Amino acid sequence: MEKAVKILIVEDEMVIAANISLQLTELGYEVIGVLPRGEEALSHIEIEQPDIILMDIRLKGELDGIDTANLIHLKYCIPIIFLTGNADKEHFNRAKETHPYAFISKPFKKLDLQRAIELTIDRLAEEKTEGEASSENLESKTESPITNFILNDRIFIRHNEKMLKIDIKNIYYIEADRNYCRIFANGKEYLLVMTLKDIDEKLPQKHFLRIHRSYIINLSQIDEVAGTHVVISKKAIPMSKVMRAELLKRLQTI
Repeated sequence: MEKAVKILIVEDEMVIAANISLQLTELGYEVIGVLPRGEEALSHIEIEQPDIILMDIRLKGELDGIDTANLIHLKYCIPIIFLTGNADKEHFNRAKETHPYAFISKPFKKLDLQRAIELTIDRLAEEKTEGEASSENLESKTESPITNFILNDRIFIRHNEKMLKIDIKNIYYIEADRNYCRIFANGKEYLLVMTLKDIDEKLPQKHFLRIHRSYIINLSQIDEVAGTHVVISKKAIPMSKVMRAELLKRLQTI
């Protein structure tokens, strides 16, 4: 028997949230929480991770739905479906940068909700299949896991039957690409069989910061800091709004 898809609802209008919860239960999904604040959602996810999150864009509190989505993506790969009620262009563009799996406009019908979730589940299945195929293809060319070769001041990457050494200080940035990463250093690009989340946990935190769901940067390589991005080696790297303050704070301590 297949397990029911677990869904977390983050919506500060409790009448709407209760109605969504009822509809999801009737559709056979498992609602694991109904929360009004982004901060509560972050705490809840640390205890129990949902398969899908339904997130209102305009949450009350210090974090709106978009800020919350950005923080979630820094640690977890959980698909988010945004609930919108006449979102203006600014909010829509900010929300779009988080790469949501769908938008549902309020007021919505039960069928709208059902279709958005079913499409998300289908997309997740496709991504899992593609990711496994990519990993198998890459691992077939790799003799041993590269995770054993990340040291405090260097990374060793297997390439053409040899181990290449990359000094940590020479790394510009690291970009996620499905279940592996691309490391950019010294004007060259290297492939690493590891997720961005895993490599983020192993890199020395003093020099690196994950500023976006798809990017880790070397703080010492930054050439320019703008409102929504940083520039490293002529490459504009997107930066989530919630990480800008952390980035500026870290730059003061280098």
